[in-house]
Amino acid sequence: MDSNIIESQCKSYDAFRRSCPSHTVLEVLANKWTLLVVSSLRGKAHRFGELSRRIEGITPKMLTQTLKILERDGLVQRTMYPVIPPRVDYELTLLGGELVELLDAIRFWSEQHVPDILKARQAAGLRGSTEPLTGIGPAR
Repeated sequence: MDSNIIESQCKSYDAFRRSCPSHTVLEVLANKWTLLVVSSLRGKAHRFGELSRRIEGITPKMLTQTLKILERDGLVQRTMYPVIPPRVDYELTLLGGELVELLDAIRFWSEQHVPDILKARQAAGLRGSTEPLTGIGPAR
């Protein structure tokens, strides 16, 4: 695609518009598993099992699904080696490398401010629950 066309399209994207395609990108980026997988791939390639052990609580199905989405979106590269047993490595692409800085900042911020958030939740009557509130946002 011509770079002038891409540039003009980028200028017309507005995440606040309901029909903007950037919503699909935001949906991927707002996922906790995306954040943890991308952050785990910082700096080097990992195999599926390594990622699974590193990211506690992620099911094999969810890790597979997350990696497929990240590969589809050009953030992760999957390399399969013709050996027995099969070996597959996952690593960030250049685009994914740009993203890791942003997601790491969100992760670091959340780790730093957990006590503040838990205190606020307790003050709000949630009795220290670490469960996120559901139904946040405007009624539909």
